[in-house]
Amino acid sequence: MGKLTVGALRAVLVVVLVGTVFVQTMMVWALFTDPEDGSLPLTPLRVIVFLGMASAQVALVCVWRLVAMVRRGTVFSHAAFRYVDAVIGAIVAAAVLWFAVTVLNAPGQREDPGVTLIMGGIGLAILGVALIVLVLRMLLAQAVARDAEAAQMQAELDEVI
Repeated sequence: MGKLTVGALRAVLVVVLVGTVFVQTMMVWALFTDPEDGSLPLTPLRVIVFLGMASAQVALVCVWRLVAMVRRGTVFSHAAFRYVDAVIGAIVAAAVLWFAVTVLNAPGQREDPGVTLIMGGIGLAILGVALIVLVLRMLLAQAVARDAEAAQMQAELDEVI
């Protein structure tokens, strides 16, 4: 990865991380200062948003660590699996939280159940992203195995020569 690509990615990660911390701060402030008006259960929604931002932050930090491993050339190691697994877990947690929002919103959508169906579809799409990252994890596992095999073959070749 080039320095420009890494710099741009890290800039995006920092902006998103700062934005999520800001949203979390506002959610905590709203929990204690803004009364519910009764139309929606705001307290559970605020808690879900707070937790959703936390899952996004976990994914952001793990991507940051993976980018650092790519820059050092150590991404094809077993240490990378910890971060990839954490990203998958964060995405699954986000999907579960989205389904919780869907359930909380559903009673208000009795006259228009299409909104609930669309929200459920979005939750499935989020789970789809987790599955894509899982496939990428499997590719990483294959690459790590090939890298280890190549290192072993190189060691054997060095002995012969």
